[in-house]
Amino acid sequence: MERIIGIDYGRKRVGVAVSDPLGIFASALDTVSSAKIIEYLKNYAQSETITLFVVGYPKNLNNTPAECAQYVDPFLKNLKKNFPNIPIVLEDERFTTTLAQRAMIEGGMKKSDRSQKGAADKISAALILQGYMDRKNI
Repeated sequence: MERIIGIDYGRKRVGVAVSDPLGIFASALDTVSSAKIIEYLKNYAQSETITLFVVGYPKNLNNTPAECAQYVDPFLKNLKKNFPNIPIVLEDERFTTTLAQRAMIEGGMKKSDRSQKGAADKISAALILQGYMDRKNI
């Protein structure tokens, strides 16, 4: 089945989300070590057809790349090198971590579960992917 992958890249951890086959809904999939994300995506691609990567790109309020974009840029090059036939779309990731935290609270997630490393990362990836798909399907 065809899937769109949403990625919230961080220096230590990467949140990964996936679309449903119709490209309407995003679901949080996993949180992976930054060092192992390419391997994880290669393994995922063996069982599912990835049609697009939507990668959260950090921007300042004035729409310029944020300082932490310097860590995302090498990842983007590596992603393109390892998946040359899959397009990559950059999605503004401003406020996704805050929105993910709020979603976990409003969803009734226990404080101990919210504090687990990576809980917000995969939800942020789902928010990034859902934002892209919502704009695309309008």
